[in-house]
Amino acid sequence: MAWRNTGSSPLFYVAFCAATVLVLKEVNSVVWEPYMDEPFHVPQAQAYCESKWEVWDPKITTPPGLYMSAVIIRKIFMFKCRLPLLRLVPALHLLSLPLSLHALELYHQRLPSSQDILTTPLSSVVLASFPPLWFFGFLFYTDVPGIAFVLAAFVMQANGSNWMTALLGLWSLFFRQTNIIWILYIFAYHTVRTLRFAQRRPTERSLHDPPALQSSFLDLAHSARSLLYLLPSLFWDFLPYGLLTALFGAFVMWNGGIVLGDKSNHIPALHIPQLFYFYAFVTALGWPALLLSGVGPTAGPIGLSKEVYRRMFGTPTRVMMTIGWTILIMACVQLFTIHHPFILSDNRHYTFYIWKRVLFRHRFIPFLMSPLYLACWWAWWIRVGSVQSMLQTLLLPLALIPTLLPSPLLEPRYFLVPYVFLRLQVPPYEETKEEGNGTKGTLEPDTLLNEISSNPPEGENTVRRPKRVSSGKIAQMHRRGIDWSEYLPWIELVWYTAINGITMYVFLHKDRTVDTIHGEEVIRFMW
Repeated sequence: MAWRNTGSSPLFYVAFCAATVLVLKEVNSVVWEPYMDEPFHVPQAQAYCESKWEVWDPKITTPPGLYMSAVIIRKIFMFKCRLPLLRLVPALHLLSLPLSLHALELYHQRLPSSQDILTTPLSSVVLASFPPLWFFGFLFYTDVPGIAFVLAAFVMQANGSNWMTALLGLWSLFFRQTNIIWILYIFAYHTVRTLRFAQRRPTERSLHDPPALQSSFLDLAHSARSLLYLLPSLFWDFLPYGLLTALFGAFVMWNGGIVLGDKSNHIPALHIPQLFYFYAFVTALGWPALLLSGVGPTAGPIGLSKEVYRRMFGTPTRVMMTIGWTILIMACVQLFTIHHPFILSDNRHYTFYIWKRVLFRHRFIPFLMSPLYLACWWAWWIRVGSVQSMLQTLLLPLALIPTLLPSPLLEPRYFLVPYVFLRLQVPPYEETKEEGNGTKGTLEPDTLLNEISSNPPEGENTVRRPKRVSSGKIAQMHRRGIDWSEYLPWIELVWYTAINGITMYVFLHKDRTVDTIHGEEVIRFMW
């Protein structure tokens, strides 16, 4: 069973580019002075533009990739390093996102690669418009360029170029150091996917990787044991990533930590609730993709709700496990919540109000949120696990641990890369039923996974064969009810556009002027 691609048109990408140019022009006309973190980034970039390579602001926490990009683009377009043109750097990287996302959508959906890179589907343009991601494409920040090169590295990995992936990954580290985790994730995800479809002789060992929704804790031990036997065969593929990891380790040892400057305000701390905030965040903003997608019996909002309920309360054993996990989450909230000084004092960010007026409005609210955090996790596991193997689905939650847990500050920008990768794994809506000898039924998850495995990625072989639930004639599958795959990109577009419109309008036109020790200061609200 091959997933269907949504309609594509160059007009979608043209409209995205036009909107980006218009918004950038408006931002530059209204916010004509550096704002928030830009007072640190802009002078540093201007120093590099003047070839003052020895100048470095000790308050800057990230490597100089953003400023080096400004120098490169300045030489190409021959512009002066003034604020409006410096903001062009992240905007240009923002324009590249739909192109990379289109290639990665085809990769995840096991569809042939497109020859016309400018003819992008609406879904790729919409994902590039994800509200916090889109917003920071108009400020001289490191986030969008870093994400652009991580996605470009993934595209190279999808095309089988390990060395080019590592090279692009190296450049992505010059924007944000934690990208090392996502480069290793890219390698791990592609490797697991390749091993799953690899054709092996009966005497050869294979990776134990059952369908995600059919797996158990015992399968983890079996998978780890089978992976150990396969590690020698992965040496040459991993070599570029091993060298990259070694270089990163050498940098950390030389620097005395991951953060370059302002280390006193960026001390790593164990902040376990970050995982809970991530799943709550992606559910709140990504609910259209979560509810209006899926394959088989878990497809759509009703199928997903039923499966979440079954996983949490379907049997007495599951009820006890849900209670146990909820108690564990409550304990983590009680013991490992960090009230960072920035989030308590800086009322220019939406997280200030979410922290004070939602999460900690009452001392019991964090504990009452615990079962909701668990339900959100189950919902996303079910949604992406309905068409993936256990290891494929587990890799992203594992990558979140070293990325988010050491960070004491709740910051939506830290959630952007994992959300993009999570969204790419969401299958288009495909509710199916079978007909054979008059028997009708719904395809089961393992059957669906094997159906997909029977159509492997281009250039890969498989030994799996589709299984059928009914025992009559060859079954014929067709959709029933509303085909949400046709409406999901448009629903996401309306939802994201509403959020983007409101947040950008508030940022540009709902500013306040306050008196400070340095005189009057304009306050703008942002992510």
